[in-house]
Amino acid sequence: MDGRGGATADRVLKSRTMIINSCACSLNKGGTMKQMLTLGVFIALIALVLTPATARAQAGDTLVVYAMPLALNDVIVRDTVAGGFQAHKVYKLVSRDTTYLYTDAITVKSDITVIGVLDPVTKRPPCIQPAVRPDNSIAPTPFTLTGKGKKGVFKNLYLLGLATNGSAHNDGIAIQVSADSVAVAVDNCVFEEWYAFAIGYNGNWCKFTLTNNKFRNLVRPDQWYVGEVLRNEWPGTAYTDSVIFRYNTMFCVNGYASGTVTKYYTKYLEFVHNSVVYTFKNVFFEFNTTKGKFNDNLFYAPWAGAISKAEYPWWDQLWSPEVGSVIDLDTLDLAKDSLFNPTDIGNANHRMLSEAKRTVEVKNNAYFWPTALTNFWTAWNDTAHVDSVYTPTWMNARTTGMFNDKTHWPGFTQSGNVNTDPGFGSTIPAIVNTGQANTSTFIDWFALIRRGQTPTIPWGYKRTTVGAAANWVPTWPLPESDDMKYTDASLKTGATDGGPIGDPNWFGITLDVEEFSTTIPQQFELGQNYPNPFNPSTRIRFALPTASFVTLKVYNVLGQEVANLVNQNLTPGSYEVDFDASRLSSGMYMYRVDAGNFNSTKKMLFLK
Repeated sequence: MDGRGGATADRVLKSRTMIINSCACSLNKGGTMKQMLTLGVFIALIALVLTPATARAQAGDTLVVYAMPLALNDVIVRDTVAGGFQAHKVYKLVSRDTTYLYTDAITVKSDITVIGVLDPVTKRPPCIQPAVRPDNSIAPTPFTLTGKGKKGVFKNLYLLGLATNGSAHNDGIAIQVSADSVAVAVDNCVFEEWYAFAIGYNGNWCKFTLTNNKFRNLVRPDQWYVGEVLRNEWPGTAYTDSVIFRYNTMFCVNGYASGTVTKYYTKYLEFVHNSVVYTFKNVFFEFNTTKGKFNDNLFYAPWAGAISKAEYPWWDQLWSPEVGSVIDLDTLDLAKDSLFNPTDIGNANHRMLSEAKRTVEVKNNAYFWPTALTNFWTAWNDTAHVDSVYTPTWMNARTTGMFNDKTHWPGFTQSGNVNTDPGFGSTIPAIVNTGQANTSTFIDWFALIRRGQTPTIPWGYKRTTVGAAANWVPTWPLPESDDMKYTDASLKTGATDGGPIGDPNWFGITLDVEEFSTTIPQQFELGQNYPNPFNPSTRIRFALPTASFVTLKVYNVLGQEVANLVNQNLTPGSYEVDFDASRLSSGMYMYRVDAGNFNSTKKMLFLK
């Protein structure tokens, strides 16, 4: 169902949607959804007739879905076969002249791909937002993934947390992962006004690949410890396989950009070519990263909310107290030592042997706090204020000491990081002390929070106001598009790859993402590693058409094994494995996969 009066999702379907529209054309936007929901039985009967034309135009495994007449959850949840698995693997959203509405979570336990079709000229994506239910409530989550070992792919979507009446759920999460070993890929999506998290998860050993996305205005009006991009949910008991952020922008968010909460273990973290522009709290909760990259990022006004005396030291630290910083690492504890480095268990020097195996890069990042913000901090910390704050730094003393100690942390490297103003357009530095419609200034919101008062209007940047028209859609292109094009010439070529530091999408450079296939491969395959040549890490891909016991090993030119990357039973699917050669000498290496009766060997070149 759609709550927008008489506008059809696609004009070709006008004759088929006429019956639904005749029931709704005289109603306003908010009333339409409420009244149409009360006609649920009548519409459900009609939908049995209309569904083949409006929601079930299909080609193979793909179901084309229009914004009307059914709610998105009604289409996808009903599209199941025996056992509750999805009948189709791909749901293609084609309507852009009105938004897709959902009234309840779309809960799936099989592989699912939801992909929007962009406008060929403007590149506007289809928009999904919650409808108002008859009891005036709204559903907090549009997508919930519950299938162990399954894949969820989301591409070319505008995921808006604001309902048709302009309200948002305090616990809103755009994508919820509630199963183990789920792989999630999100590309070219906008997440806006999600008050809890854009993506939340509580399953173990999940994988997240987030590319070309925009996360904007994740600010709950009365709470500063939510409004996060990726979060291992409280109490954070899930272990994480891998997290990859590339070519994303986090703009006006309260909490963490990446919060795997590594009080527990994460195998791999990559945060490369992202722009983080205004966060109230710390950018990362990733103290115990064992293998990670923080390269080519732009941090502007990170941790702008500073650290209150009530929060220091233990709320944002784990094992040893330290004033927080953008890059903030700590030593491992025994539990993570055992997972990360099981080969040295029992050795009296186990903990330091584990520390020596950690590899973390921090290269060619730019960071800056605008003068209006630093002046405000200084004024706030005068004697007139009881609750003075600790102001964050780029890298605190503890973390700096780890990078400088090559005896205990030989795998920690940093270089090319600069403190410089990127030169954004005027509206971006103005966020500190210039309010907009339905938006608080940052310093006014800060003052209320730090004095223990409850704000009712969030801070942010040109927040979306939901319109009443039947064909309302969010503003496009995003209103910050021009002012995000910074002017500092050195930053435009300052990344490790020679491109712009931060999210290059603002300059028309988009990361080319291969299709994240949810289909089972038709044959065994070992792909060429990428990049090749490489320094110091590369990625190896292989495909399995059937369940197999798999080994993936790396050998030097003498035929000596130097790494055992995989040694286990795997289900059918496509796999990617990272290989870090930082402890090896430059030269040619071979990698070989054995799976059942299949084996294949390829060469790769490591150049330091």
